[in-house]
Amino acid sequence: MDPYHRVCRVALVLVLATFAHAIIDQDNHVLLASDNIAIYTETIRSDPNNESAYRNRGIAYEKRGKHDKAIKDFTEAIRLDPNYVSAYQQRGYTYGKKGEYDKAIEDYTKAIQLKPDYVRAYYNRGIAYEKRGKRNKAIKDFTQAIRLNPNDAAAYRNRGDIYRKKGDYDKAIEDFTEVIRLKPNYAVVYRKRGNAYIRVGEHDKVIADYTEVIRLNPDDTRAYIERSLAYQRKGDYDKAIESYTEFIRLDPNNAEGYSLRGWVYKNKGDLQKAKADFDKAKSLR
Repeated sequence: MDPYHRVCRVALVLVLATFAHAIIDQDNHVLLASDNIAIYTETIRSDPNNESAYRNRGIAYEKRGKHDKAIKDFTEAIRLDPNYVSAYQQRGYTYGKKGEYDKAIEDYTKAIQLKPDYVRAYYNRGIAYEKRGKRNKAIKDFTQAIRLNPNDAAAYRNRGDIYRKKGDYDKAIEDFTEVIRLKPNYAVVYRKRGNAYIRVGEHDKVIADYTEVIRLNPDDTRAYIERSLAYQRKGDYDKAIESYTEFIRLDPNNAEGYSLRGWVYKNKGDLQKAKADFDKAKSLR
């Protein structure tokens, strides 16, 4: 093939590769991933020093769960261009998928050295540090990700989870509140914040958060239980019974609801209803 036609062929393959990669990022479809791999492989055959083709084929492999092949391609991209920031980021991400968190941390660190404002590298390194049990380092990375992108809801959520695990419930609540500000319909985070409020004895706020969980997901039976327990803790037995009754309506064959409601009836002094609930719970066990 003459040089002119070779250049044209390589250019065409690169255009097709870019287009195919856009499709996989949008639709995440396995067949398209396979098409990508074929296109990038052809690009590499035509131009063996094309680091972008190795990196993009690595992404396609990673999306198909072929982590070792992905790592091999990212490594080749880095060999061709030792300053290829996104190749370090992608290889680190793939190492993380394999559970090789120390290697992931090394790659994210290199990416950050090359690009100190690389938000995604800080975020992903924070996840890797947390997986390794290095919570303080994880918090530091999530904090940096937030500093660089104050609207990074995922960084707030992950940092909040670590604060909660450390028993720093006030800071966890602050972070979960920020997530809710950014994503008002994020039911999971209302649950997380509600759980943190339980730890600090804020019963009314627990009730408010689990009520919001129920509004967003009316079939979430555990939210009814947590809300009922909060009513119970603050001595509002009628509301507790009402909430347990809603749980029983959703899950009538679950002994837990009858047993818990029975204890509330007993605390109220309504022994007849308490006995009926305890008997029902016993029959379901």
